[in-house]
Amino acid sequence: MPPNTRTTAHQATTWDRAAVTLLGAAGCTLSYDALQQIALAVHVRPALTYLFPLVIDGFIAYGVRALLVLRNAPFRARLYIWTLFATATTASVWANALHAIRLNQQAPTAGLHLGDTTVGILSTIAPLALAGAVHLHILITRADATPPTTDTVTQPETTERQHETPVGPEQEIQHTRPELPPARHETSRPVRRIGRPPSAELDQLLVLARPAFHLHETPTRAVVREAIRAAGHTISEDRLTQLIAALRRERDGH
Repeated sequence: MPPNTRTTAHQATTWDRAAVTLLGAAGCTLSYDALQQIALAVHVRPALTYLFPLVIDGFIAYGVRALLVLRNAPFRARLYIWTLFATATTASVWANALHAIRLNQQAPTAGLHLGDTTVGILSTIAPLALAGAVHLHILITRADATPPTTDTVTQPETTERQHETPVGPEQEIQHTRPELPPARHETSRPVRRIGRPPSAELDQLLVLARPAFHLHETPTRAVVREAIRAAGHTISEDRLTQLIAALRRERDGH
C-alpha cells in the first residue's frame, strides 16, 4: 500500500508577495526622492536626475539577487559582487543621510527638531528597506518553487508478513551464506616442469659465437648473445654462461 503523506511546509500567499513588494516600493520611493535631490546638488542636469537614483539603488536591488544566485561561484566572483553591493549600499546610505542632515540644518527651529545624528540614522531606513524587501521577495519566490516536504507514515506490516514462519539460526545461515562446492581432494604428486628446448646444440653455438668472441679483446655476454641471435637462434642465460665458459677454455688452451 502507498505510504500516507502529510504536508508540513507553509506556502507564501499573494498577500505575502504584495506586502514585500509594497515595502520595497516605499523604500525605493523615499530613497529615490532623496537621491534625486542629491543629483541636483552634484550638478546633474535636471532632465537626467532620475537616472542617479536608478544607478545607486538599482545596484542594491540587483546586487542582492546576484549574491543569492552566485552563492556557489568562485571566491573572486563572489568578492566582486560583494564589493559592488557594499559600494552601492554605502553610497545610498551616505547620500540619504547627507541629504537629511543638510535639510535639517536649514530647517527652522520652531516645533519638533531632531538632531543631525538622529536624522541621519533615520534617513538610512529607506535604502536598507529596499535591500531587505528584495531579499525577502527572492526567498519567497524560491520557497514557492521548492516542493513541500512530506512526512512519511509507515504502514503496519500485513498479516501475511506477521504469520511467516520464524527462521532459526541454522536456516538463517543457509539463506545468507551460499553453499560452497565440495573441495576436490587430489593426490599430491610432483609436477614436472618442461622448459623450452634449446634451438641449437652447444657445439653449433660454439661455431656461431667463436668469431665474435675472438674478435673482441674483452668480449662481453652481450657480444656473444647478439652473435647467436644474428644466426637466428635463441639462447637462455644459463646456456649463455656455459657457452662463454667453453669459449674461454678454448682461448686459454685448456
